[in-house]
Amino acid sequence: MTAILPGATIGILGGGQLGRMVAMAARSLGYRIHVMDPDPSCPARFVVDACFEGSWDDARAAADLARGCDVVTLEIEQVSIACLEAAAKYAPVRPSAELLHVIQNRIRQKEWLREHGFPLGPWHAARSQHDLSEAVSTLGGRCFIKSAEGGYDGRSQVRVGFSRSDFGDEPTAADAWLLLGHQPCVVEQALDLDREISVMVARSPRGETKSFPSATNHHEHQILAWSVIPSLVAPEIEARAQKLACEIADSFTLEGLLAVEMFLTIDGELLVNELAPRPHNSYHASERACVTSQFEQCVRAVCDLPLGDVSVVQPAAIANLLGDLWLDHSPHFDRALAVPGVRVHLYEKHQPRKGRKMGHLSAVGSTPEEAVERVLEAQSRL
Repeated sequence: MTAILPGATIGILGGGQLGRMVAMAARSLGYRIHVMDPDPSCPARFVVDACFEGSWDDARAAADLARGCDVVTLEIEQVSIACLEAAAKYAPVRPSAELLHVIQNRIRQKEWLREHGFPLGPWHAARSQHDLSEAVSTLGGRCFIKSAEGGYDGRSQVRVGFSRSDFGDEPTAADAWLLLGHQPCVVEQALDLDREISVMVARSPRGETKSFPSATNHHEHQILAWSVIPSLVAPEIEARAQKLACEIADSFTLEGLLAVEMFLTIDGELLVNELAPRPHNSYHASERACVTSQFEQCVRAVCDLPLGDVSVVQPAAIANLLGDLWLDHSPHFDRALAVPGVRVHLYEKHQPRKGRKMGHLSAVGSTPEEAVERVLEAQSRL
């Protein structure tokens, strides 16, 4: 393999906040950046050399992007396989269309994981209302139901079988089928969890692999609320998580980044939740916690450069800032910045909406607990 050196042009399919932050890291390394996004005013627009307007299934726009690039990567799973195949006619696409084909459909993803022997919680595929009702009954009634395609940050997901005191009124299985648009879905048995963690793996075309220390993730309303690196799980759990994530990356012959979300049950089981072949919200803290951020590592991996050191320099945490904060008044960022060790990261999204990620806060501390305490204190001051 020949490394794609600084001065070359990287194309990114997707210009959201992840594309923006990869672009900023790439520019620091001396690369030019082109992005494709449906929104000509996407967050990456303001930090890149060119922005191609195109929907996630616009193969012509993807080809136009790739013609001027030395390598193409992505920041969102919704990009069509046709786009990746069109881009691949003009530049290497990393990660591959084959990998994305598996990951962007939850049924295919879980079947692939099962076939390759990776641990999963109890689940069933449902392709009809009857399938869904049968699956909920078989799995004990308390389940999370997720559309097979699309949906993240709690969208296209329904919970059934929880008590009203947990979440308020809960839909039935029949309601869930209607709410998800009569589309294929996966039904997952609710688990008794100790915590949720993730491991980010980078793998270059030459086969070099490095995985970041695990992050602990806390969700509220099925959206990541805060995350911290390192996770402080027991060393034996950490070793298992690292091995599991790297084996998945190797099985895919990954080129780029892969975030492996995992469940740690109260019984000590480590189970794969979902995969994301891109930078991940739970590793935004790597910018401050690690020698190399996930964004720089993405650039290194897709350009076949030596991968960076992923050692933790200092514990760091992030807290997401959702559009809800802007609905009554502008957030008081000056008050948040008065908390020691805190920074503000905004994505230049112009339309705040309830549940939309507009930015995040980060904080460092002498321990992971202190980093979390600081970032939540800063968030409370907004």
